[in-house]
Amino acid sequence: MTEPINPELSEQEQVRHDKRTRLLAEGAPPYPITVPRTHSAAQVHQRWAQLEAGDETQDVVSVSGRVVFIRNTGKLCFATLQDGFTLAESGTRLQVMISLAEVGEESLAAWKADVDLGDFVSVTGRVISSKRGELSVLASSWELASKALRPLPTLHKDLGEETRVRQRYADLVARPEARDMVRTRALVTHAIREVLHDEGYIELETPVLQLVHGGAAARPFRTHLNAFDIDMTLRIALELYLKRAMVGGADRVYEIGRIFRNEGIDSSHSAEFTMLEAYQAWGDQTTIAAMTQRVIQRAADTALGTRTIVTPAGEIELDGEWAWKPVYPTLSEALGEEITPATDAARLRAIADQRGVEYDPGWVAQKLVMELFGEIVEPTLLQPTFVCDYPPIAQPLARQHRSNPDLIEAWDLIIGGVERGTGFSELIDPVIQRERLVAQSLKAAAGDPEAMELDEDFLAALEFGAPPMGGMGLGIDRLMMLLTGAGIRETILFPLLKPLV
Repeated sequence: MTEPINPELSEQEQVRHDKRTRLLAEGAPPYPITVPRTHSAAQVHQRWAQLEAGDETQDVVSVSGRVVFIRNTGKLCFATLQDGFTLAESGTRLQVMISLAEVGEESLAAWKADVDLGDFVSVTGRVISSKRGELSVLASSWELASKALRPLPTLHKDLGEETRVRQRYADLVARPEARDMVRTRALVTHAIREVLHDEGYIELETPVLQLVHGGAAARPFRTHLNAFDIDMTLRIALELYLKRAMVGGADRVYEIGRIFRNEGIDSSHSAEFTMLEAYQAWGDQTTIAAMTQRVIQRAADTALGTRTIVTPAGEIELDGEWAWKPVYPTLSEALGEEITPATDAARLRAIADQRGVEYDPGWVAQKLVMELFGEIVEPTLLQPTFVCDYPPIAQPLARQHRSNPDLIEAWDLIIGGVERGTGFSELIDPVIQRERLVAQSLKAAAGDPEAMELDEDFLAALEFGAPPMGGMGLGIDRLMMLLTGAGIRETILFPLLKPLV
């Protein structure tokens, strides 16, 4: 084996670079602007599916695609072209045949010399069915459309998750499952928009760069705007600007947008993810929960064609009524002792110690209740469940419970033991909202990186008056995890990854 001329290139890569150089010198562009194309591979399969083994037609087509299989043998060469994928098609493949009798000696020799796995080519010829019954295009001519300088991954071997997410472009070529994930996600987001459109919601776009971060308990990414010489953050939620629109008279609004939280990354968390948030005037936590149910059911109909999801833990039924479970009584049942808003922190810490639940010694009772629920009860909730009646610490932007001042009207939607979304009756009293945001800002000043800042502009908007409303947030990535059984890195096309070096 000879050493590559460029030591940074593998032997295969050097060969491909040499071919590119030779083609340019011969006046044969390795990257032409256009090539002939009259049909996609899928269209050929649809139009001539009736051909039987050995049938030939006089129908001439031009097809193009990436070469994913090649066999150059004597006077007849075979290759498989893979089409790009669309919303309707998942990268259909089609065989092409390059024969000496049809293209001539010079063209056949050029095919053998110039074309490698991974190259894009255009082939023009008659549609036939091979002796083995494989629909094919028997070439009368061909052109190189794009020379690949890196070899394809071995298509019949598993790339491994790490390679798949780091080289998603290779993953999309190699695995139909990767292409299907992209297509399914697009169909799901379209279905969500259809539901909201049908119910009169207006899709908005709100700022990604924000002067004050708020709308969630999360650590933001910070940046600097040179034009104004001011510090800014990437948004951690969509909420506060959507509510400003509600103040202005928009009765039903939503946004599907990217969210950025400078926090841990694991199998169910990403620092950059996609969230649906929607707000409904004259509604509350129950009306917005019903809308959330309709959205998820439509997504399942679109992605799966069924509302039954099979998981290792059992079947999840998305049809029918979804349960509502209040935090304190449900936790009490799981622990075998009554837990109420009056239960002190010392007793809750003792329970956490007994159950092996980790906690921060400085946490107050409400935070301990949430941690115990999340660790002990939440993983057991397989079927769709609105966990409701949270302590106030859970959601500073939620309204006080109408019948119990120690609780708020808020829910987390748990499906398959994982939180998929949240919603509540929105707090619209600007005086109480100011008190809560001031308390949050004091926590931030004391060093809590997840506390919200005091947003005076948002409070000024609330002081204009906002209608009673319900609001919700649904993680699109976690919805895809539910529908496909994949981890979060597989549902995000290009997930954020730690550099290799």
